[in-house]
Amino acid sequence: MLKPNNKQKIKLFQSAGVSRFAYNWTLSRQQENYKNDGKFISDSELRKEFTKLKQTEEYKWLNNYSNNITKQAIKDACDAYLKFFKGLSKFPKFKSRKRSAPKFYVDTEKIQFNKTHVKLEKLTTSGKRNKQKLNWLGLCERGRIPYGEKIKYINPRVSFDGLNWWISVGIEYEDTKEIPTNEGIGIDLGIEKLAICSNVEKPYNNINKTKKVKKLEKRKKRLQRKVSRKYEKGREGNCYKKTNNIIKLEKKLKFLNQRLTNIRHNYSHQVTSEIIKRKPSFIVVEDLNVSGMMKNRHLSKAIQQQRFYEFFRQLQYKSEWNNIKLIVADRFFPSSKRCSECGNINKDLKLKDRIYRCSCGLKIDRDKNASLNLKNYGQLVINQ
Repeated sequence: MLKPNNKQKIKLFQSAGVSRFAYNWTLSRQQENYKNDGKFISDSELRKEFTKLKQTEEYKWLNNYSNNITKQAIKDACDAYLKFFKGLSKFPKFKSRKRSAPKFYVDTEKIQFNKTHVKLEKLTTSGKRNKQKLNWLGLCERGRIPYGEKIKYINPRVSFDGLNWWISVGIEYEDTKEIPTNEGIGIDLGIEKLAICSNVEKPYNNINKTKKVKKLEKRKKRLQRKVSRKYEKGREGNCYKKTNNIIKLEKKLKFLNQRLTNIRHNYSHQVTSEIIKRKPSFIVVEDLNVSGMMKNRHLSKAIQQQRFYEFFRQLQYKSEWNNIKLIVADRFFPSSKRCSECGNINKDLKLKDRIYRCSCGLKIDRDKNASLNLKNYGQLVINQ
């Protein structure tokens, strides 16, 4: 996260605006060319055309910003346009000042990092030393991003999420050569508990049931009602007026939403990192039908707050980094209904039955039984 001052914030928003302008200009040129039965215009040709445009009196203000911002925006628009004709994505939309997230590209050769700051290109056009300080933006976390002459940065992007400015950058690391040989893990995901692991007795609790999150959710609900009342108060027919007080309240609401998201995101990272640190030879998870589960109006909010996809995404890339095989069990695999001891399937098991009882004498927690079955499933896949 970046810590820009007021002058730097203005320049960041302006740079994002320049990127948006170049993107929209490219799309309009491609559309105009297509209507006139012309062939696809390559990004190199459009860049040359854009350079000539900057030499005109009307668009000379574009020279006050980094050339690399517009170059990459043109390339991004061309890539999006080509993907549509290849059938890989929908038709690219024009970027809106109100709805599109402000963001722009930074050149890999010009960007510089140190322990506390990052230097961006051409935030100021002045050559004076005191003015050049405007190019250096503070970082909220010290030493988070590696720096030095040997470090190569990939695709640096600066973006604004509605509250804060962020910088994201790719850095190459050497692959881990160690192959884990510990016992495999089966993970059963749920609503009551986030994750139940086969090799640990204590499950990972649902973060949304803690006092801290409940308190924030209650505050969020009150703020939402307050904003709604303000809108209704200033309503004229079908038109709503957005006053300064509403803008202040919406900013508070946005901050609260981000705080809740950060708490849940951080908890997912803590759980997945703890699982990976055990260095299992394999991890087995279920292929959950989340979209189908969300149709249950009584449980949809609880399922949404658990962030199952985010949990799986983190587990997937962390497993790949550590040479751990991630196995996804079939959606119709009876992990909860099957006995982990004898293999018998209890077809009468209902969602309210939290204890699994089998004719072989096994009495175990339903979710723990599912995690053991998933582990056995993974063992069979490995042995094949």
